[in-house]
Amino acid sequence: MAARTLDDVDVKGLRVLLRADLNVPMQGGMISDTSRLERVAPTIAELAGKGAKVIVCSHFDRPNGQIVPAMSLRPIAEALGRILGKPVAFAEDCVGPVPGAAVALLPDGGVLVLENTRFHRGEESNEPRFSRELADLADIYVNDAFSAAHRAHASTEGVAHLLPSFAGRLMQAELAALEAALGNPARPVAAIVAGSKVSTKLDLLGNLVGKVDVLVIGGAMANTFLGAQGHDVGKSLQEKDLYPTALEILETAKAKGCEIILPVDLVVSETFAVNPPTQVVGVDAVPQEMMALDVGPKTVNALIARLPSIKTIIWNGPLGAFETQPFDAATNALAAAVEAATASGNLVSVAGGGDTVSALRAAGVAGLTYVSGAGGAFLEWMEGKTLPGVAALTLSRYPD
Repeated sequence: MAARTLDDVDVKGLRVLLRADLNVPMQGGMISDTSRLERVAPTIAELAGKGAKVIVCSHFDRPNGQIVPAMSLRPIAEALGRILGKPVAFAEDCVGPVPGAAVALLPDGGVLVLENTRFHRGEESNEPRFSRELADLADIYVNDAFSAAHRAHASTEGVAHLLPSFAGRLMQAELAALEAALGNPARPVAAIVAGSKVSTKLDLLGNLVGKVDVLVIGGAMANTFLGAQGHDVGKSLQEKDLYPTALEILETAKAKGCEIILPVDLVVSETFAVNPPTQVVGVDAVPQEMMALDVGPKTVNALIARLPSIKTIIWNGPLGAFETQPFDAATNALAAAVEAATASGNLVSVAGGGDTVSALRAAGVAGLTYVSGAGGAFLEWMEGKTLPGVAALTLSRYPD
């Protein structure tokens, strides 16, 4: 990895501006999932343990450049302190005299969380002046927010050009995992891409057919491909206007030597509800009044049978409507098999995307090589796009 890491700097006594992603889900004013805090905690603990003054900045929600009290990071700073097991100070602003005074009081090994960067319009517009004000608080910059690296904002991109810049441990792990999955992977490489719409993943599919050996298409996306091939999928969700695009993707894959695997059977129902009456049918036998809500057991068993011949797998999207039983069955079965193959040491498995992470958690699967907590950034990386936050680290012109 071209980006410098914490192994390349002695942080003792330094003011470290750490870009984290503290944009956690909230329900009723309470944090409903602390995963993002838990993921960044090791970097914070390491920096503090080495004697750095750790200044954490992050966005939260979409205040659109206005001060919105309900979007303050104060309660999240308190939760972070509980996870770290140490006091965490809080500054009522992220630039100017208020955080400046708070930083001046911060001891070596202390942790300070700044207020929501998006309370200032200069954050999302990547305003040079705002970047400079953030940079003035610190001696070095550490980005540990891969999940926000697809945004060219002041705290993710602009400040990296103004301070010596490094990747935090979470960023380092994300980049290493993605390099192992798509950059220089052990082959054969398989990708599982699923979801509701082909239209949202055209760039992804276009990039993957030139990089992987096997591409599995599932979810409602598969219905569009099946329909394009002449199968009648009944009332299943599909995008008929993308039939020509689906056929073009199939032709491109064939030309590039990428095998595309589509379902051979489907779990169908007249009703999308919990535990409705269902049938398992072949892709050429979907009743007109029914819709496909999961791939069938024959498809899943065939995928599992292929795993011993695969060395690397990258997964984005559940195979069916996993939130509603029994349409989680295919995803659960394949996830368990991928976990077992990973545990045997024969498979490198990387998964990411919000629904994918939720599906794996629901399946009780935690033993993949790496599960990315990033959503949009993970998808854009898979699409082959340059992520501004990553590029700023790897191309930083600031001297040592």
